[in-house]
Amino acid sequence: MPEGDTVFRAARRLDDVLAGRTVLRSDLRVPAYATVDLAGETIHSVGSRGKHLLMRIGDVVLHTHLKMEGEWRVIPPGRRWPRPAHRARAIIETTDATAVGFDLGLVEVFPAVEEADRLGHLGPDLLGPDWDAMEAMRRLAAEPDVPAVVALADQRKLAGLGNVLVNEVCFLRGIRPDRPIGEVDLAPTVDLARRVIHANRDRLERTTTGDTRPGRRLWVYARAGEPCRRCGTRIEHGRFGRNDLELRETYWCPHCQR
Repeated sequence: MPEGDTVFRAARRLDDVLAGRTVLRSDLRVPAYATVDLAGETIHSVGSRGKHLLMRIGDVVLHTHLKMEGEWRVIPPGRRWPRPAHRARAIIETTDATAVGFDLGLVEVFPAVEEADRLGHLGPDLLGPDWDAMEAMRRLAAEPDVPAVVALADQRKLAGLGNVLVNEVCFLRGIRPDRPIGEVDLAPTVDLARRVIHANRDRLERTTTGDTRPGRRLWVYARAGEPCRRCGTRIEHGRFGRNDLELRETYWCPHCQR
């Protein structure tokens, strides 16, 4: 599942092969931007902000979000695409490689001067060079009644955590997911969140247990009914959110998370 660590890794890979190159061909397969032609423009850089990927080309930004199913792939010349062509939403081609965004949840283009304003609603980026733990804690504390699992996944509070890592952080800190964030010791929780996502930004297979074997990588996420790896209690499952449209699949150990 794409989270901040996945997007960070994708942006770094794209930057390695695209930065400084000239676009030979572009194809944005969404109605609002289908006529945008970036051919001849220089790709300055590719970066991430939380779960957002930003490709800076000429004087515009190609902004994409992977959502649940999206993926950016770098394809060498002549190599077969890993997914059907009809699932491509954005294509940026250079002489060295073609970057293809498959099943992207969001594709938009805006002037580069608007980047800060467009992403200004996001909280501090857990993987960003300007990470600000105090600001993240201030934002979390501003709505003390919100369940911890909802608050930690709110990109306006801190950017980068998705459902998997939020569930895992709550377990590691012994926080029941429906506990109000105002009752949570924020400093060690935010610090752990940053350490966990940093530990996974260079891994293809995300792990929070330290065990990279299949089926052993996570403590609670997607393990409903299975025994807790610490105490043996059956993992429980529920859905939490501010409203019915924002319900998040949530897993926890009722013994370890009280």
